[in-house]
Formats: sequence, structure tokens, C-alpha cells
Amino acid sequence: QVQLVESGGGSVQPGGSLRVSCAASGYYISTACVGWFRQAPGKEREGVAIIETLGTRTYADSVKGRFTISRDNAKNMLYLQMDSLKYEDTAMYYCAARVSHRSCSGSLLVQFDYWGQGTQVTVSS
Repeated sequence: QVQLVESGGGSVQPGGSLRVSCAASGYYISTACVGWFRQAPGKEREGVAIIETLGTRTYADSVKGRFTISRDNAKNMLYLQMDSLKYEDTAMYYCAARVSHRSCSGSLLVQFDYWGQGTQVTVSS
């Protein structure tokens, strides 16, 4: 049974930093494309960042240079370091895994098989 559990969300001021984490079980994150997505109220879910099995990273234009996706294979953990946060980064953040196809071919638009329950990130002064 594949499970993904996010943590680390919270409230932060504009310009601040936050790191969210995703604990995976039931499979090894090093063997699949994994990523972070977000959904703000009234908006569609959007891809934020993905990391492929060989370590290639792809970011949404809106977060390039500010967010960093990483993973710890030994701990089976996925992370998203968010710096220079803006009001528009406020959303529920979800981690996801593309286990069946393993590769995302560098795209944030492919379908993912498993999702976590989400962790709220709020950027507010």
C-alpha cells in the first residue's frame, strides 16, 4: 500500500521561507517520478516541481529560482524548500508519486498515481 504523508506547512510572512516534507511508504521514491502540486481556493491544482529517478528537476515558471525540490532516498522522504515566499504561493500543497510509469518525461502535466492528503501553506503579513 503506497502512502504519502505531508507535513511542515504553516503560516509565514512574505519573503520568508518554509520547508514542507513528504514521508513515503509502500514504495521507494528513488524508483519513481515524484513531485509537489498545489491548489489555492477557487483555482485548479497546478504542478509546482517534480524530480525524476535520475535526479532531473522541473519547476513551474512561477517558482523557478525560489523553490527547490529534493529527496532523501535513505529516509524515503521528499522535500520542497520554499524561499522568497509570495502571497500567491498560499495554497494546499500535495506530494504525489507516478509509480506505474516511473518517469514524468520532464512534464508537470502527466498523471500521478498516488497523492498525499496535503499540507496548508499560508503567506500572510
